Amino acid sequence: MIRPVILAGGSGTRLWPLSREHYPKQFLSLLGEGTMLQQAVLRLNAAGANGQAVASPLVVCNDDHRFLAVEQLQAVDKAPEALILEPMGKNTAPALTLAALWSAERDDDATLLVMPADHHVANADAFGKAALEGDRLAREGMFVTFGVPPTGPETGYGYIRVTADTEPLGSGPNASARTVAEFVEKPDIETARGYLATGEYLWNSGTFMMRASVWLNQIETHRPDIAAACRAAYLAGTVDGDFFRPGLEEFRPCPSDSIDYAVAERATGPGGVVAAVVPLDAGWSDVGSWSVIQDRSTQDQRGNVLKGDVVTYDVENSLMIGGNRLLAGVGIRDLVVVETPDAVLIAGKGRDQEVRQVVAELRASDRDEQLEPRKVHRPWGTYEVIERGEGFQVKHLTVKPGSSLSLQRHEHRAEHWVVVSGIAAVVTDGKKYELKENQSTYVPQGVKHRLSNPGEVPLEIVEVQTGGYLGEDDIERFQDDYRRV
Repeated sequence: MIRPVILAGGSGTRLWPLSREHYPKQFLSLLGEGTMLQQAVLRLNAAGANGQAVASPLVVCNDDHRFLAVEQLQAVDKAPEALILEPMGKNTAPALTLAALWSAERDDDATLLVMPADHHVANADAFGKAALEGDRLAREGMFVTFGVPPTGPETGYGYIRVTADTEPLGSGPNASARTVAEFVEKPDIETARGYLATGEYLWNSGTFMMRASVWLNQIETHRPDIAAACRAAYLAGTVDGDFFRPGLEEFRPCPSDSIDYAVAERATGPGGVVAAVVPLDAGWSDVGSWSVIQDRSTQDQRGNVLKGDVVTYDVENSLMIGGNRLLAGVGIRDLVVVETPDAVLIAGKGRDQEVRQVVAELRASDRDEQLEPRKVHRPWGTYEVIERGEGFQVKHLTVKPGSSLSLQRHEHRAEHWVVVSGIAAVVTDGKKYELKENQSTYVPQGVKHRLSNPGEVPLEIVEVQTGGYLGEDDIERFQDDYRRV
């Protein structure tokens, strides 16, 4: 059986301002239908269609993203076997180790198919066939990776070297995998051109397959410090519905490292196993820059990709994404323009990889724009900041049918609610009542209150907050349907 492990813990800084720390790119719809997380789990159907048993996925994600992940998986009818919640980001090697421990405890050493949630694959059928080949090799005890035939001298990817005279692993007309000679780091442009000239190199897709016992053996051999910390955190973990929470204090000292650094690059050396690479010619991309979005989207006759409310005159070879207002361009060339309610990015094409430097500056300045978009997702629905000023803030709340905010109070602010549409069930200071369209209520500072949607359609509320402090951390919860107390 193949047990998919979806790694969904990335922060996606290169696609700011659409991607934010609390709403990273794996939860965005960027290429094709659905979000990148949804595309990743639906891609698994192709492996199952080729005759292999595929289990429900294990999803490893940040604790802050747990409800967002559940909501998106439910939307495509792909319930996970479990969501393993990282107490803090420690890169992909610890994430996979936690998933391998979960898997090893529950079955007879299934094959793990390890996939980043934020990569794009255009041809799911080709991916499914490659996964079947990878499963065959993994069941023989090999450490399997997937290499993408390069289409140019890319400096943003790692590479896998396969010598030209290496014989295919296995037999038959479909045998295409070969033994890995070497994993190499991201090269400079001249080195990348040299790699292409030899014909011996593939891009490293960051997708792997191996039996759970193989990974656990390799991580214990090459990074015993990671293995020990993850095992301690796993043993101290607790199950909370669909969520598995590793022990925080046990996980905290775990070193941060990637699958590539911790194991893959050492798999071909002493103490390693046979490392095999399966060619993956399926339109793969890690969607690592706005230029990639432009290159893989449908372009107009002048090479532009225009999304949203965009008007142009004499514009060429540019990506323009308008989110909330009219975006107009005149006489521009080779630009990336991305507009959101609270930030606008303007970058020269070819330098959009440097967006992460802007994010680093925002983080150093403690700016909210690197953390959250204006529309923030919660398990009960969403809220969007419409306006803020000294001593006040206006929000638009959407509460899903049958959902409820926590019973809570605020020390520093009062709230005024106006129902725009739907029915609101309100509790203030122990009193229960309903509000309908165009009705309103006032929640004084320090009063316990709760807002629910008993109806069958979304509840739309305009909330006006007033007070000396309006931060989201001014909240004391007493009861909560989502165990956030």
